[in-house]
Amino acid sequence: MRYHHVLLDLDHTLLDTDTSLQMAFTHAMGAVGAEARDAYEIFDEINQALWRKVEAHELTPPQVHVARFVELNDRLELEANPQDMADAFAYGMGAHGELYPGVYAMLDALADVATLALITNGLSEIQRARISRLGIEEHFEVITISAEVGAAKPGTAIFDLTFDALGEPDRSAAVMVGDNLGSDIAGGNNAGIATCWYNPHGQAASMQHPSDHTITSLDQLLPIVRGL
Repeated sequence: MRYHHVLLDLDHTLLDTDTSLQMAFTHAMGAVGAEARDAYEIFDEINQALWRKVEAHELTPPQVHVARFVELNDRLELEANPQDMADAFAYGMGAHGELYPGVYAMLDALADVATLALITNGLSEIQRARISRLGIEEHFEVITISAEVGAAKPGTAIFDLTFDALGEPDRSAAVMVGDNLGSDIAGGNNAGIATCWYNPHGQAASMQHPSDHTITSLDQLLPIVRGL
């Protein structure tokens, strides 16, 4: 065995977050009587910029909750209530979106050979609703959600809290798996553990955030964990 502890990201790694976002956005716009068509790209730009500020420790996930809709109202010159939109969006995020094909089988296989932890930047009500609806909680010894612990990737505190909950295992036997170089891979590097970049779209590697392993499909992860 190469790795006995596998830390997994949720969004865009296990979960089809793009579909979840689009469906939640349509729900949020409909809840306030606004037209969703042609507005999602603007929202996505705003949302990604705000989450980059979370990674830079300039904002917290709860601040993103409403801020993205305040900015969207300004950009689209809407007169909707940002809080109402944010609440409807949060409900939609929890209610919509599925795991990528093969994730359940992968989690079953990984859980047979390693201890699993889920470590995710996000809002508690959204991530907990997803985890419960998708029925994946039983696979994980620890679930760490940034909004619940007041720390986010790529900072080290969220990893320290996760390892504390795991009983402080040897970090040389752990690997962080995720799609985001700026949070998952940088976070794993900062925490002193191995990293595995899930890169299904063939993006260019980063000299700033190097990964120990790169996979293009999730079925490539188990042999890495087993050291094959």
